[in-house]
Amino acid sequence: MDFEMPYTEEQEKFRAEVKSWIADNVPDNMRDPIDPENFTEDMKQFWRGKHQDLATKGWLYPTFPTEYGGGGLSGDHETILQEEFRQARVPGNFTNTFVLPALLVWGTEEQKQKFLVPLLKSTVTAWQKFTEPSSGADLANYESKAVRDGDDWRLTGQSVFVSGRGKEPEYLFGPMMTDPDAPRHRNLGFFMIPVRDANGEPTEGLEIRSQNLVNGGDQHFIFLDDVRVAGDHLIGGDHQGWQVAQTSLEQEHGGRGNAFPDDVMVDHLITWMQDKENTDIEKQTAMDAYNDFRVDNILAKRTYWMYSNKMSIQYEGNVANVHNREYQCRNQIRVRDVMGPYAMLDANDPRAPHKASRKSDKGLLLACATLVEAPTSPELSLPVVSE
Repeated sequence: MDFEMPYTEEQEKFRAEVKSWIADNVPDNMRDPIDPENFTEDMKQFWRGKHQDLATKGWLYPTFPTEYGGGGLSGDHETILQEEFRQARVPGNFTNTFVLPALLVWGTEEQKQKFLVPLLKSTVTAWQKFTEPSSGADLANYESKAVRDGDDWRLTGQSVFVSGRGKEPEYLFGPMMTDPDAPRHRNLGFFMIPVRDANGEPTEGLEIRSQNLVNGGDQHFIFLDDVRVAGDHLIGGDHQGWQVAQTSLEQEHGGRGNAFPDDVMVDHLITWMQDKENTDIEKQTAMDAYNDFRVDNILAKRTYWMYSNKMSIQYEGNVANVHNREYQCRNQIRVRDVMGPYAMLDANDPRAPHKASRKSDKGLLLACATLVEAPTSPELSLPVVSE
């Protein structure tokens, strides 16, 4: 059975337009590097400008409403854009997109103009501030507090594993406990927290510190020490933070699906297999990885199709999300089984399989290459792999 989606003549014309833009605007030295650690500040500044250009064309957030800075395009357009951008290693916007539906659903018109419009136009970026050191991602047990101070709020607490490229965004977003006496799910507010004040100075009492992890430096500690935030930065009511957060988590947990699922790790594994002699077990292992990805692809596209057609999504999103998390763990084991110690080489090592592989957007700890240095002791040394 052929699961490939056919494209119309009009859609292929749009694809040619996207390819042309990439050829004219994306130099090789600015393409998303294999290893996230090699993404430089110059690259970030370059792509901040390009993301704004894409937003002007309606290609950055193609299916969002035009009145707020989106493209107003179809899911087919988004599929083509994602396909071409990923193949050309065009990095996505630096905002955690899960905040966007929360602002669309819960924000007042004034808040949409203040936060949503600049986010969709990429003039500002935002990171998701959810996980805490003590309770993890269990938002029902959130401990970071927000205390009302006149028309403002004062925020105190800590977060860990906050994902984001670069040193800082313009905003952090997430819940804070606004009423310690209220019952669970009714004791939170949801805030847009500015990282800098109106004068461009760091927000007093707020600190962002990078975490040095095995999968890179794109995770951060967040410290809030009596940070003053204006009242209009509260999204929804002061007891509705759980509900606002769930609007973002619905998409994070698979509710939007994926227009063009891909798996660079599997692509590199299959290419690795084609370039060498393999045992029957290695062949079967690689095919298991490929088949697992194809199942994941179909599940994600089904949910995206339902989302695009405004259908009721019940179990479908969760099934796709759980399968995605589990199959990627299975495939990491398969990659290590087939590639052996080569899978652990630094992305810059010439012996890394096909110059290694980018780590997934999910922040997996291991992919075809990690940040682990190549072995140097004689008994662990690897033979040179010819290009």
